[in-house]
Amino acid sequence: GFRAAVGRGERPDVLSFGVGLGDITSLCVPLGLSFAGGDAAAGALAYPWCAGGYSLFSLDGNFDAEGETALSQGGSNLPAVAAALGGVTGVEMGSEEAYVGFLSGKYRYLLGTQRDRCRFAARGIEVCERPLDGYCDLYQYVALLSADKRKEGMALIEALLSDEVQGELGQIGMRSASAEQGKWTVSVFTPPDTLREIAERARTEADRNFPQNYLKKV
Repeated sequence: GFRAAVGRGERPDVLSFGVGLGDITSLCVPLGLSFAGGDAAAGALAYPWCAGGYSLFSLDGNFDAEGETALSQGGSNLPAVAAALGGVTGVEMGSEEAYVGFLSGKYRYLLGTQRDRCRFAARGIEVCERPLDGYCDLYQYVALLSADKRKEGMALIEALLSDEVQGELGQIGMRSASAEQGKWTVSVFTPPDTLREIAERARTEADRNFPQNYLKKV
């Protein structure tokens, strides 16, 4: 929808978006708020106002037992990177297939996200969870796209980052990005073809040197 609007010569003053939209740096106005995944050559262009996270789920809490892992793939996110940096191997598939396969016993473990945690809670299913703290690309960024409306746009961004809004993120299954220090992430402006290349590197490079070449440290 955003790309279609831009094609018509329309754009919002403020945009909330995640990984997968591609390189829109030419449309963004510097914010003065710096975060590794939102920084670019032109400056600090996007800042996360909330974050999710990857976790390994088990029905019985035994994370040492042998068994296959379903890697839940949703949108343009990179569970293969979270798996590689977390020392997990598994089979990538769509999020719904992974979720159902895990609950049916086809897979002993599920590498999923906050979305799966909310699904379990909604169905009253008790699961055990081990957070994977090495990598996160599950950020929702905000960017300013209008220099003319900078004052109004920054007011909205400041509201999203306020203690009041940040304190309520748990109600939507998210958390503040300020708690994410020390993790690897990917630039939110990474083009789709590069995202696919990063995922392939994560799957195939046994020495796991790809973080230094493709990722950013938060």
